[in-house]
This record gives sequence, C-alpha cells and structure tokens, in this order.
Amino acid sequence: MASPDINLDEERELDREFPNRMDRRAFEASLPRAAYIDETFLDLERERLWWAEWIAVGREEQLATPGDFLSVDLAGERVIVVRTRAGGLSAHYDVCRHRGSRLTSADQRTGPASCDGTPDPSGTFKGVIRCPYHSWCYELDGAVRNAPYLGEADGFEPADFGLHPVALDTWGGWIFVNASPERVTAGHTLAEQLGDIPARIARYPLADLRTARRIVYEVRANWKVIVENYNECYHCAGVHPELCRIVPAFREKGGAYLDWDNGVPQAEGTFTFTLTGTTDRAPFPGLDGHEQTRHKGELVYPNLMISLSADHVAVFTLVPKAPDRTLIVVDWLFHPDEMAKPTFDPSDAVDFWDLVNRQDWTVCEGVQDGMTSRRFGFGWYAPMEDMSLDIRRYLAERLGDDAVRVDRRHPAGPADTSGADAAGDRA
Repeated sequence: MASPDINLDEERELDREFPNRMDRRAFEASLPRAAYIDETFLDLERERLWWAEWIAVGREEQLATPGDFLSVDLAGERVIVVRTRAGGLSAHYDVCRHRGSRLTSADQRTGPASCDGTPDPSGTFKGVIRCPYHSWCYELDGAVRNAPYLGEADGFEPADFGLHPVALDTWGGWIFVNASPERVTAGHTLAEQLGDIPARIARYPLADLRTARRIVYEVRANWKVIVENYNECYHCAGVHPELCRIVPAFREKGGAYLDWDNGVPQAEGTFTFTLTGTTDRAPFPGLDGHEQTRHKGELVYPNLMISLSADHVAVFTLVPKAPDRTLIVVDWLFHPDEMAKPTFDPSDAVDFWDLVNRQDWTVCEGVQDGMTSRRFGFGWYAPMEDMSLDIRRYLAERLGDDAVRVDRRHPAGPADTSGADAAGDRA
C-alpha cells in the first residue's frame, strides 16, 4: 500500500524521466534537526570541535612582516596570529593576562573582507603587543616584556604572565590553529588530522601559490549544510548546468562513482573551471597527466574545502557565526609565474566559481529554512550521497553517538517500512 503522501501518478512520471531512481530502502537518515538549528548543539560543537580541532584561519602570505597579525574569530573565541621578529608565526588568545582586556581594537576584529590580491592583515603591532587598558606589553611571541610599576618586589614573575598560547602549524601555505594546545601536546597534531590528504595532492604547489582574489559570502545556513552540499553532486544536474557542461560526470547518475583520487574527468577539450573550460594560463608545473585535465577536491574537516584545477585552486574557509549563519571566505590561488604576466586576469575562474557558489548558497539557504519546519525531524541520504555520510561519522567520533542519533518517532519523510532499524543509525 502506498504511503498517503505519495502521488503515484507523479511517481510514475518521475520513473519515466529518471529511470535509475534508487529504492527508498537504500536511504539513510541524516543528522537530526537539532544539529542544524539549535544553539545548544553549536555550543557542543564549539567545545569539542571548533576549540579542539585544527582550524584553518588564513594564508601565510597575509603576514609578510614582523608584527603583522590576523584577528581570528574561532566560532566565538578570539585568537591573534602574529608574525614574530624571528620570522615565525605565533598564536595566542586575544586576552590580556592582567584584567582580561582585548589586545586588539574593534576595527581590527571586523573579520575578512572581499578584495583583489593578497588580503591585508588585520593590523600590525609596532614592536610589541600593548594592552590598551594598563599598558602591559608583550613580545610578539607572547612573553611579557613590561608591566608598568611592577617588579619582583611586588611578587610579579614575568614568566607566569605570558599570553595564553594557541597551538599553530602550517601546511600548503595555510595557517592552522588549535585552541586546545594540551590536546596537541598529547599527540593531536595537524599531520594526524590531515591524514592522507597531503599525499593525494602532493604535486600541486600549494605553498607557492598566491591569492589573486577573495570574495566573502555570508550564507544563511548551518556550516554542516554547506559541507554536505560540497560533499555530493546529486544536486549538480539541477542546480549547476554551467558546471555540468564542462564536467559531465557530475550529472551522471546523480554524481555517483566519482573517482576523486584520480580526479574527475572534464568534457573533451576542457581542463579547468571557467565558463569555457579553458584558459590561457599554463597548468601548474609537476602535475601528472590526470591532474592536467581533471578536477580534484579535498575537504579538510571541519572548515577547509579545496577545489583544484590544473591552473588555479579555489579555497573555501568556513566560520560558523550562528546555527543558521556561516561566513564563507573564498580565495582564488594562482601560480606567481602566471600572476606576473602582464595579461594575467583571474576573472574567468572567479566569475565561474562565483556563479556556481551563489547557486549553492541559494539551495543551502532553502534547506536551512525548510529545516525550521515542525515537520522536519531529520533528512535522508540517498546512495549517491555516501560522501555526505562522512560528516555524521566525523561528528559521532567527536561529539558522541547520541549527538547524531535521530528520533525515528518524529514524523520525518516517508514511513520506514523496510524493517531495517539500523538505517540511518550507522556511524
């Protein structure tokens, strides 16, 4: 007997139009509704994810000289990343050890902005980090340099009053920070979190690339909605006609069976992500044959999405601002040799990506809005969306199984008549 919410005439028409539609029993439940809309869930993510994992916060090129710094919003926690006198990088909580004052000004905490070329730092410390309240001064590496009118006779031991440290590491030209340095000391290194990703894209000269354009988007959707959308191409045929013209594999069988390790093949005669699929820019030196004609992508959980073409890299950095709001910083990276040419113009890649991005943000915002309905308890992953299941497994490992378990008593989607109680509970 058909479920009363299914129109059989419409279903038969869909079967004729999409003969390879999957059986409903192949579906698995998504994350529960609370994971996308509740502040309490975001608070849990802050403690166990955003303040415990390695988070991408910018590119090394942004901090060119000693004293240059980035004021970073780490899902509600404020961190300073600064270029030291010795040329290295250091990171600290933006909190004076004396009375807790912020060390940066309000205009230095406005966040990233769209721009051409390398994004500016948030500011530059003139030799020391000076607290604006009582003028305590810190070295660029966080050590106390001076506290006015205090000395050993007052029981003041400078070594005890350095800035609270934040762990920092780099890979591929990106700066990563971890707000729980004790976890890093215990063995949670950036290399461990990256896993096999560096090896899979080792031939791309990521550390050598430079930013030609940045666009900052504010999207009215939970950060996980955006990551799930990035992780599948079931939506591509209906949402991205321009993209599917240059990458037909994205629309074939809902984007199932894409070989990301070897790269996704593009239409004959195309090799990059522009409206024509071509460009006058040379491929990156050192790429293999597949990489010169195919597209690759990597998701560095939780907040860095890397889309690699033969001549440029589009990089998405996510910052959750609220359960239903995400800041997305997109940087377009190119090889310096190409950027030095008088004819260099990144617009063919930027304009194409901007079109695709806005198509994505529109559907993501529609999903977020729909999730606020009282009838929504959880969604469904179809078989070709298997990559989207990764976020469920990722969160289960860090937040616990209870956080990702759905309540099947909630009226969500078609009735589960398959008898497979485990569908949707596999993490």
